[in-house]
Formats: sequence, C-alpha cells, structure tokens
Amino acid sequence: MNLLKNIRESAKKVLINEAQAINKVSGYIDQGFVSSVEAILHCKGRVVVSGIGKSAIIASKITATLNSTGTPAIFMHAADAIHGDLGMIRKEDILMVLSKSGNTPEIKVLIPLVKRAGCQLIAMVSNMNSELAQQADSVINATIDEEACPHNLAPTTSTTVHLALGDAVAVCLLEARGFSSSDFAKFHPGGSLGKQLYLKVSDIYPNNECPVVLIDASIEEIILEMTTKRLGATAVVDESQKLKGIITDGDLRRMLKSDYTPGEVTAASIMSSNPQNVDKECFAAQALAILQKNNITQLIVTEDGRVLGFIHLHDLLKEGII
Repeated sequence: MNLLKNIRESAKKVLINEAQAINKVSGYIDQGFVSSVEAILHCKGRVVVSGIGKSAIIASKITATLNSTGTPAIFMHAADAIHGDLGMIRKEDILMVLSKSGNTPEIKVLIPLVKRAGCQLIAMVSNMNSELAQQADSVINATIDEEACPHNLAPTTSTTVHLALGDAVAVCLLEARGFSSSDFAKFHPGGSLGKQLYLKVSDIYPNNECPVVLIDASIEEIILEMTTKRLGATAVVDESQKLKGIITDGDLRRMLKSDYTPGEVTAASIMSSNPQNVDKECFAAQALAILQKNNITQLIVTEDGRVLGFIHLHDLLKEGII
C-alpha cells in the first residue's frame, strides 16, 4: 500500500513540477521570442532544428510540428552537424538550436560554423548566460528552476518546457500565416484525421444504392424499392426529383399497426416530411455530426434539393471517420 501511495505521490510531483515550469516560462515570452517568430516568418529558406541528447529528440518533434503547420523545417542532430551534416544548411536557412545548458562541446563547435555560413541562429535555451545564448541572433528563454528528477539530473522538466515552447512557436506562425483547416488537410491526407478534413459526402454516396419513390407511389412500390435496395429507407420525391420526404422501415411498422386500406396507402400518406439531408459537397465529418445529433443511421444526399443518394453511418465507420 505504501508503494502504491509513493508511486502516486511521485507522479503528482512530476506533473506539478512540469506544469508550474510551463506556467512560469509563459512569463518569459519577451522580445526575444517575438523576434524569433518574426525571423522564421520571413525566412526564405527552411528552419533547421537541432540539439544534442534528449534535446535532439524534442528538436525532431518540433520539426514535425512546424512542417505539419506550414513552416518548412528539417531536423539536424548537432553531433552529426559537425561531422558532415552541416552541408544541408543554406545561407537563407535559420538554425534553431535547443539546449538546456547551452554549453555542450558539440554546440560550442557548431556556433562559429553557423555564423560563418551566414545563417541566423535562434537559441531555445535554459541557461541565459551560456555561450549559445550569448552568440544567438535571438533567444527563446526556456529557464527552469529544477528538473522533475529527484536528483535534478535527468532531462524532464527542461525537455517538457522546450516542447511546449516549440508548440507555441508553431502556433504563432500558423496564426500569422492564416493557416486554415483546409491547408492543414493538405499536409495530413492519411488516417482518420486527414479524412475528417478532406473526405466529402460526394466521395462516399455513389457506392450506395439510391432508393427513391414518387410521392404517389403505392405501398407495393414502396416495399419493393426498400427491399431491393436494402437501406431500410427510401426517399420520396416529386416528378422533378425534389425531396419531399422519407419512408423508413419504422414508418412501415407503424402503418401495419394502424387501421389502413392497402389500396389507399401512398408514399405521401406515410412519409416523414422535411427529412434530414445533406449536400453532396458537405464534409463527411459534418454528416457524421448530423447523424449523431439526430440519432439516425442514414442521410439523404441532395444537390439543389434533388435527391442524389444516401450516406449511411456504416460508410463513415468503414472510412474511419468515427
């Protein structure tokens, strides 16, 4: 029991330490941060993000975030840079170096080489008196009081703060560029996230049958249309194919429980008017929201009020939208 308690207390201390550090570093957002973002915003080349050790891992993640939000970036390990990879940097690029101490041997070697290449240097550093901070063109202050490690040794809080500041830089750039959800979709075409951003109803409904009956259709015609096209519903239209209503298997069951004369039943007499429908250019994710809000399993797809087809909840499940 004591072990369990200790684990919980240790976990809470780490999270509180890191949360407080991020909160505190928000007060360090100064002109150095602004200048760094402005430099990247006007950069004609790429952002080369670099670091050593655990900082290199965070640098790699920041690189990915920048790329996915519209800022061209590449990752370069600081150790590899001084053994040949420095050749990937061009004069028009900006080098952003992440470091807690700012005084590691690899970074001290790297700094003059970058200066000689004519690149701007941005430092994201926790030691504002370091060689890196002093030599950089602009500095993002990542100062922390202590690591979450009880020995104040393992990079924990420092890397968390670097990661959060990298996100802050990326979001500032995203907003400054007016980067939209449609822009985001261009860089995320794969997986469920990408599909939510680009997949439209028009990409899905043609794969389904389209049960449709005229407004004066008989009960025999209605049942035949619903059973042969197996969607559990049929759209009801007028002669110009304009949507007038929908008949579901539930409507048929309710009809059978009531007093009715088969020869007198028409689509108009049992349909539900003003059914939920969606334009073919609607995003699939929006169609899903309509289905969920109205607790239904299918939507009629329309264009200018005319019925084109159906989209079913199972279609969205199959596409991984849910």
